Amino acid sequence: MTVTESAAKARRKIAVVTPVFNEEACVEHFYVRCSKVADALKDRYEVELVFVNNASRDGTLDLILSLHGRDKRVKLITHSRNFGYQASVLSGLTHVSADAMVIIDVDCEDPPEMITDFVRHWEEGYDIVYGLRASRPEFFLLVWVRKVFYRLTRLIADWEFVLDMAEFSLVTDRVRQEVLRNRSTFPFVRSDFGYVGFRRRGIPYRREQRAFGKTHYSLVRMTQFAVGGMLTASTFPLRFVFYLALPLIFIDVVGVLGSIFSHPLPQDALLNTNLVFLVGAVATIAIYVSRIYRDSASRPIFIVDHQNSILPDRAADQGSAS
Repeated sequence: MTVTESAAKARRKIAVVTPVFNEEACVEHFYVRCSKVADALKDRYEVELVFVNNASRDGTLDLILSLHGRDKRVKLITHSRNFGYQASVLSGLTHVSADAMVIIDVDCEDPPEMITDFVRHWEEGYDIVYGLRASRPEFFLLVWVRKVFYRLTRLIADWEFVLDMAEFSLVTDRVRQEVLRNRSTFPFVRSDFGYVGFRRRGIPYRREQRAFGKTHYSLVRMTQFAVGGMLTASTFPLRFVFYLALPLIFIDVVGVLGSIFSHPLPQDALLNTNLVFLVGAVATIAIYVSRIYRDSASRPIFIVDHQNSILPDRAADQGSAS
């Protein structure tokens, strides 16, 4: 074995996981910027670029295959259909084998150059290094709504929820393994990072403008994600039903006693209050029951299209994962 081969074998591995869906306008630009980072780290680390293609309908797949032809560091996981962003992140974490994994979007709103900062803090002993979104080029009202979402979720979460943290991060292999132990069919990766613990370090940064194209993240999908994320991170809505029931039961008892002693409360108002509470309680319970059903059904969170994938080495013989 030559000295060069021995050094290459001794290098630790970093896998950069990048979910994509109809992003042909951004892929090449992202690859160029990320490749420069990989080249800067190549003396110490073997860097692998893993694109997770969520069944793109444009030229994204062909473009990534072309990149692989030029650069064998580029790997590709293609899903059989669009399973969503969070499922793409989990798919990447499931199929990579590395000492550290970086999660980053292809649109370059999160700058790839920050990966070197992530690596530096990882070398200092941190298990989770993440981008702390200090500011972003968005309409101020949308920024305010995001801040409210983060703080409300943290207030009601059943475990620690890290403020202003998204998926842009570096995690060690032991963090990856613990996150993948979560069998929920409603993955919320940033919440899982808070749940598993370990040493964390946030790096404040300003999000950049999207490199090319338009975002696929509409206001409707943003709202769905926010509500789904809160339900995944917290059972507070269920407990809130109980908290509301206590004073309502007291009022009902007072109403019954008032009727007995000829001092009744307004019956229409009391009845309507109880009906509103019951409708809200049933709706809240129904949401959580539907999640229990989905979890018990144990359907895969994602399915890999192997014919259109170039999997990392450890995943070459794996099928779909759940």
